[in-house]
Amino acid sequence: MSNLSTFSSCELSDALIKLGVPSGGYIPDINHFSGKPICGPAYTVKFVYSTDTDAPKLTEHFVDTAPLGSVIVVEAPQNAKNAVWGGLMTAGAQARNTLGVVISGRCRDLAEHRDLGFSVFARGHSTVGQSPFTRPSAINVPLELVPEGNTTFPSTQVNPGDWIIADEDGVVCVPKELELMVTELATKSHAIDEKCMADIKDGKGVKASFAEHRGTR
Repeated sequence: MSNLSTFSSCELSDALIKLGVPSGGYIPDINHFSGKPICGPAYTVKFVYSTDTDAPKLTEHFVDTAPLGSVIVVEAPQNAKNAVWGGLMTAGAQARNTLGVVISGRCRDLAEHRDLGFSVFARGHSTVGQSPFTRPSAINVPLELVPEGNTTFPSTQVNPGDWIIADEDGVVCVPKELELMVTELATKSHAIDEKCMADIKDGKGVKASFAEHRGTR
């Protein structure tokens, strides 16, 4: 278990911003549908539209090859309205002792995920499944997760083995090579924010507390 699990997704994003990661590692538009917060290494899965006959095909189901203790990160094609994850996949992933799934796309069978207590984070939900709309094409490849709609917010890249932290505030990807630096920065910031909180609760005021502990006005 990484020390990153002791911090909130917000604290980790703040640390990544300080380290020059444009998106702060934040994967936008993803909501918490079931289960508890998770922190684990990414096992990546890329989906394509079924009409893309040139894209590779998997020989095994991607859930069956998910590593123990991983977070499955699924990228669905932009604007796909079908689900790429359902209750049977949750049962399979849980049987393999994965920590949860983060879907840049849609899921379905919400009651089944909740009944099983499996952690599912997704951009939305749907009544229709994969077929005939999309299919999995690759595993353990870099994913470029692009925000929905017209926005200037930067995309976030997720590489296999990067740390995925997901809680009620959102989902953050911490590049594995930045883990120690992020942990150090988040530890310092957490201590500073605790001092700010104590002073603000005592009536010192936000501006004065920030000036004393954060050095900002």
